[in-house]
Amino acid sequence: MALVSTDIDSTLPFVARGKVRDIYEVDDQTLLFVATDRISAYDVVMENGIPDKGKLLTQISKFWFGLLKDVCPNHLKSTSIDSLPASVLAHRSQLDDRSMLVQKYKILPIEAIVRGYITGSAWKEYQKEGTVHGIKVREGLREAEKLDTPLFTPSTKADQGEHDINIHPSEVPKIIGEKYAKRVEELALTLYSKAADFAAERGIIIADTKFEFGVDEAGEVVLVDEVLTPDSSRFWPAAEYEIGRDQTSYDKQFLRNWLSANGLKAKEGVSMPVEVVEQTAAKYKEAYEILTGEKWTL
Repeated sequence: MALVSTDIDSTLPFVARGKVRDIYEVDDQTLLFVATDRISAYDVVMENGIPDKGKLLTQISKFWFGLLKDVCPNHLKSTSIDSLPASVLAHRSQLDDRSMLVQKYKILPIEAIVRGYITGSAWKEYQKEGTVHGIKVREGLREAEKLDTPLFTPSTKADQGEHDINIHPSEVPKIIGEKYAKRVEELALTLYSKAADFAAERGIIIADTKFEFGVDEAGEVVLVDEVLTPDSSRFWPAAEYEIGRDQTSYDKQFLRNWLSANGLKAKEGVSMPVEVVEQTAAKYKEAYEILTGEKWTL
């Protein structure tokens, strides 16, 4: 059974509901992130969910936060809820294995996207304009080809129900200031490169990914939200990679393809058929096992 919503606001103050996560306030320094089994595509949340998807997202984020902590500090305090009040623990069935206790930070309103390969919206723009987020890139690239160097291609951070807007990197300082724009770009590219090298050793290509950042009281940039999950990244099996076509993936591209093929792209009120649910779940689990080297048992 998929968990598509949580209901613990009788015990903790409710803060926000995102496309996937329900957020509650533990105290003035700490938030509780609960990853539900909701899934979105083209900025629209599906009516039904993917069983255990929230647990997978939480565990893979925990893995990457640990691996990348030497590059950038992050907001994760714990994935254990045992320190929470008994009134909250009465809702363990909604929380176990899918929760993160995180430090509160001021969030920078930018999606820090890094692209190592040309695909998705970047490929569509390139075909029309020869650019990616307005950045001029080499002529003659084919679909899914590796870029000469990873590109920082940011977007605005939209509220639920709204659409993120791709922007040129030169627009970022106007939104978050020159100091933070430079640091976010530097960190995003470094995080991507380290993760991409790690994944490549395990036979996975990280075509692109999205990071989000906050700022601590000292003004330092901190990695927040989720990190390098199949929700926020395109993972391709290296053994099946072939330039010039759409790629097999471990992420929700399978869902996007089904929506597009059935004329349901960006449509509200869509329920996924059983086969889409099962195949998407299988892809997420496979990605977790390959990247972490551990069997999925939750």
